[in-house]
Amino acid sequence: MVFGAAVFLGDSPCAADDTPKTIATRNSTIAEQSDSGKYIGPGSCSSTSCHGSVTPRAETRVLQNEYSTWVVKDKHSKAYSALTGVVGERMARILKLGTAADHAPRCLGCHALYVPANQRGRVFDLNEGVSCESCHGPASGWLGPHTMRAWAHEQSIATGMADTRDLIHRTKKCLSCHLGSQEKFVDHGMIAAGHPDLYFELDSFSAVMPRHWNTPRMKAPGVPSEDGAWSGVREWATGQAMQLNMGLERLAVRAQGKVWPEFSEMDCFACHHALTSPEKSWRQERGYAGRRPGDPPWNASRYAVFQLVANQADAAIAHELATQLARLTELMSKPVPDREAVATIAANAAPVAGKLAQRLENLQFDQPTTLRLLQRISADEAGISNQGERAAEQAAMALDSLFVAYNKNVKPANAPELRTAINGLFQQVESPSNYNPGDFARQMRKVNSLLR
Repeated sequence: MVFGAAVFLGDSPCAADDTPKTIATRNSTIAEQSDSGKYIGPGSCSSTSCHGSVTPRAETRVLQNEYSTWVVKDKHSKAYSALTGVVGERMARILKLGTAADHAPRCLGCHALYVPANQRGRVFDLNEGVSCESCHGPASGWLGPHTMRAWAHEQSIATGMADTRDLIHRTKKCLSCHLGSQEKFVDHGMIAAGHPDLYFELDSFSAVMPRHWNTPRMKAPGVPSEDGAWSGVREWATGQAMQLNMGLERLAVRAQGKVWPEFSEMDCFACHHALTSPEKSWRQERGYAGRRPGDPPWNASRYAVFQLVANQADAAIAHELATQLARLTELMSKPVPDREAVATIAANAAPVAGKLAQRLENLQFDQPTTLRLLQRISADEAGISNQGERAAEQAAMALDSLFVAYNKNVKPANAPELRTAINGLFQQVESPSNYNPGDFARQMRKVNSLLR
């Protein structure tokens, strides 16, 4: 497909002599002839008349500088290079991969557009990192047609494009690496070898990328969707539900695996923390309710904050989920958790979290709801802080995400003070092994006092 002679009509680049009839005919022919399901690399998206513009465009619903944003600002474009440094080389040696990390399938699955040879439609370089098709799906079936005005988004989906407009599907795509699956995962052995522990929050991670799409999504050039003002709140809430859903699915699989217990499912910092004298140990002062001293608890950070929004979606389903996860927490607190029991309850609880994700994706968020969430999360300072650094981290990201949306739409008079207080939460989790729940709880109370 040659893009050089294209001009923009509406949302898409179309040939200057296109008519609806010729477009429809060409689309049909291209769709029939295309070799759908094959990957062709990011170079196909980089033309200045496609997604390689240096500056965003206002006359279309898409910004058209998506490739430029990715290649310059997005860490995904540097994912492959992380395998070639000192840490990557050392990990490969410790894990006995038998090859360098930048050649190991176990690493490339998440650090590059790594697909089987029979799924490659043309040659592209792995060192381009996590590129366009890693998230948007193999482009061979829709690359040409999706530039045409008469080509619908649903047609692109049918020919291989990933539906990232759907929040549930988008979160699954992100979590396939940022949490892992049965095929791609970070386990305790990889963490011990040097890989960072995985955590995630959809809205915060999207902002840091940074976003290369319109938020809120445009109905037409310059016309945002009706509920777009609070779209970040929906992203946060749906992402919270989906990471719990997929985390439970992963736990169910791991409980049946070769290594059990799999310690990456536990609270890492229950074991990995700075030692101090007994009289200064908040862990010993707090005690080890429900478990034997020395046994690490289940990492419940994906639920610690989410439980406060679950009732907003559906109180009955939220109660069902709470009952199941209370039992799961009990099981995972045993010295050797019962494999079958854990697998069963995790597998049963996962779709319940999935139901809540569907409710949240379709929920209308507004100013009172967002303020209520900010207040509830910051008021649960003891419950969240005592569940460990990862739960505190989720709370900090949640309050930050919700505050960004609230400040954008409401502009409270004490916004600078709130921003400073929330930034203080992040300072509390900068050094995980030195995390102190008392300090974090005090900072949460500061945030809460400013929200009254």
